[in-house]
Amino acid sequence: MSKQLAFYVDMTACIGCKACQVACKDKNDLAVGLRYRRVVEYTGGGWLKHGPTYVNNVYTYFVSTACMHCENPLCMEVCPTGGITKRDDGVVLFDETKCVGCRYCEWACPYGAPQFNPATGVVGKCNFCEDYLAEGKPPACVASCPLRALDYGELSELRAKYGALADVVPLPDSSITQPAVVFTPHRDVVRAKTDPGHVGNKEEV
Repeated sequence: MSKQLAFYVDMTACIGCKACQVACKDKNDLAVGLRYRRVVEYTGGGWLKHGPTYVNNVYTYFVSTACMHCENPLCMEVCPTGGITKRDDGVVLFDETKCVGCRYCEWACPYGAPQFNPATGVVGKCNFCEDYLAEGKPPACVASCPLRALDYGELSELRAKYGALADVVPLPDSSITQPAVVFTPHRDVVRAKTDPGHVGNKEEV
């Protein structure tokens, strides 16, 4: 593989507007309930008694996530039909014409990227807007972000520019699949490790 395309997420800029999520749904004409890009709201803290009054230590941040186009894609390993492949530029593609609806890829992916469509009986996922890439355009999610919290590029270049952080709560350990993603963390990501919170929008992700 000559290179590895990756997403960059600036969590300090993300306000959870879900413009990226909407743009992805529109680009892929996704039915209700299917989301190739999802914005996770992670929240914690609460009210604390402080003398005669109460104060709060609430925190919230957002994590925009999609297929991570992993360097070690477990979805590709378990697909019995060879319907999942990895291009020379690192993009993990899914051929719906080869899908038999076994959903092994859906179960294997720790990020929940492959999603089963009950209407068609097959699975789909983010393809990094491969048609846009071929035209020299950014993925729909990147282009739609009003705060420019999303970007994409060669993984090594993104790491040189932003660092190599790929582990943020509540995402799984990056050692499992080596996801092609770089995060600039929100200030409360460190706090979430010692003061665990919860996903505040489970119905949306």
